[in-house]
Amino acid sequence: MAAYREKLKSFGNVLNSDRIHMKQLRNICMHGCPHESGYRAISWKLLLQYLPLDRSEWEEQLTKQRKTYTNFIDETIVQPGTKKNDHPLSLNPESEWTTFFKDNEMLLQIDKDCRRLCPDFNFFQQAAEFPCQYLVMPDSGIETLRKRVENTALKSETVSKNWTGAFNMQKPKRKSSFNEYMNLSDGQEAHWEVVERMLFIYAKLNPGLAYVQGMNEIIGPLYYTFASNPNKNWREHAEADAFFCFTNLMAEIRDNFIKTLDDSDCGIGGMMNSLMAMIKTKDPHLSAHLTDNGMKPQFFAFRWLTLLLSQELPLPDVLRLWDSLFADDKRFEFLIHFSCAMILLIRDDLLRGDFPSNMKLLQNFPLMDIHTVLNKALELRNDR
Repeated sequence: MAAYREKLKSFGNVLNSDRIHMKQLRNICMHGCPHESGYRAISWKLLLQYLPLDRSEWEEQLTKQRKTYTNFIDETIVQPGTKKNDHPLSLNPESEWTTFFKDNEMLLQIDKDCRRLCPDFNFFQQAAEFPCQYLVMPDSGIETLRKRVENTALKSETVSKNWTGAFNMQKPKRKSSFNEYMNLSDGQEAHWEVVERMLFIYAKLNPGLAYVQGMNEIIGPLYYTFASNPNKNWREHAEADAFFCFTNLMAEIRDNFIKTLDDSDCGIGGMMNSLMAMIKTKDPHLSAHLTDNGMKPQFFAFRWLTLLLSQELPLPDVLRLWDSLFADDKRFEFLIHFSCAMILLIRDDLLRGDFPSNMKLLQNFPLMDIHTVLNKALELRNDR
């Protein structure tokens, strides 16, 4: 307990300085950020370069970015959800309706992924404390993303084309996906809907990448951290802050989501090669066994590295791991060390196993004390 109080004091000293000393912040974050006083949330915003190091600049920066995010909502959701100036059947590729229908296809995938975000953790199904009021009020006159999804899903389930080319109405054979969870009352929205909105806006602002499955697993922990900040003033702007931190993080890892770069050194292929090379260096016998059994990194490490292990660990462990990942000045080298540590810690099981059993083990990593893995990863990191 005394050690933890000392840790809180260290964070207080660093984060309350007039100018943040980044090297000191990285050093203390590498060993975990406390949730108390919003230290983790503030630390992540600094490590992801959302907040400037000079505290006197914070207010101006936050006001500017949060206003910018409000404008993004207006441009990508409010305006398209009110009135369009051309005909829905227009063949013009630049038609507002053509863009609207194309966006709906992407939105359905985002909606599906966000609804099932962290299914064992009910936070994302709960009502957001600070919903986007001018979107969720019933008299807003705006077609929200929720309504767009419901209308698009309803049409796809109830309209079919027969062999003559005529359209027929049919009764849905299964429950619609948008009814999986109980709808909240007017004026409310669930946390997963906030995540959905951020991802839709990101996709619209980044058409070259748009939305790729798995991005929901990256933005989810960021938003959860900011939306659960003990400080109400910070919580109120969790959506905008999480959006820009996600944008900055994606700028660093976006190559992992570009399929054409999978086999390049700068894409996920290069990271997988680094992981397998480290295993070979640290444990040649295990490396040979995995190779002989045909255990290619694409079968397990692709998901580990692309999603920053967000699907392999419980959410509290993900948050603790990301403290170290974001603090890594050689981002994301520590991710390789941690992944290697995971494999080395189950080496005996892997050496006893064949291809099917090892595949199951690596794709469903056993529960383990996060600090055990972190200590092993730090050992690998220091043994260079």
